[in-house]
Amino acid sequence: MSIVPFQALACPLDGAPLHCHGSTWRCAAGHSFDIASQGYANLLPVQQKRSRDPGDSKEMVAARRRFLNAGHYQPIAAAVSRAGLAELPANATISCLDAGCGEGYYLRQLAAASGEGQALAVLGLDISKWAVLSAAKQDKRPNWLVGSNANLPVLPATLDLILCMFGFPVYGEFARVLKPGGVLLQVDAGPDHLRELREIIYPALKPERPADTQVPAGFCRLSTEAVRFPLAIDGAEQIADLLAMTPHLYRASAEGRARAAALTALAVTVDVRLTRFGREV
Repeated sequence: MSIVPFQALACPLDGAPLHCHGSTWRCAAGHSFDIASQGYANLLPVQQKRSRDPGDSKEMVAARRRFLNAGHYQPIAAAVSRAGLAELPANATISCLDAGCGEGYYLRQLAAASGEGQALAVLGLDISKWAVLSAAKQDKRPNWLVGSNANLPVLPATLDLILCMFGFPVYGEFARVLKPGGVLLQVDAGPDHLRELREIIYPALKPERPADTQVPAGFCRLSTEAVRFPLAIDGAEQIADLLAMTPHLYRASAEGRARAAALTALAVTVDVRLTRFGREV
């Protein structure tokens, strides 16, 4: 396996191809975007931001990094790598985007699982500058970008694979940048995901919403797989990290967060749905 530079970037202002000149990405119209010394570029223009510091906070990113690097979700990463690399050519360069990459854990695991003859042109994108900074510090080989799924800075029909991990899929944009026959691999929480933690922090659990069985326009469903396993977490710090990397940290009341903070051990169910969509030809 080798990681090669991802070159098919598009200017977020006019959609024109970006070319790398030293430590700057520049389009023909003269729009330029510097590559930071840490190895990432910010392709999220001010006019596309909804807040001054969008996405996960520095603290949430640090919690996720500690939790994932401890290996708690490694079975999810292994399933994603198997499904993501399935049926891709063995001796070719594969272009892959992790749309909402966080601190890059799943993209690094995918790269480590790829075959000897495969070269990966990998791009990690997240709207949180803290997430992208953390990803770049851990592995400088992929291209890391601050950007938005709603306006992907990627040229049309240039990607073989997109990962969307517990994220915010924008199917129109995903269809635009995938090659015909390319694959979108989407991972979402299942009905029992972290149920035991949710039962502790909420007075009552909301009824589960029916699973969305609609296939996005421009795609066909290739497969769906459940990844489910028990997880035992020891120590208040790791429990706090798990809560901090989920939306439940902000949805729970102060009383619910206090109940979680009092725990020193927790057994939870991990339950996710892994769906592969194919870009229609």
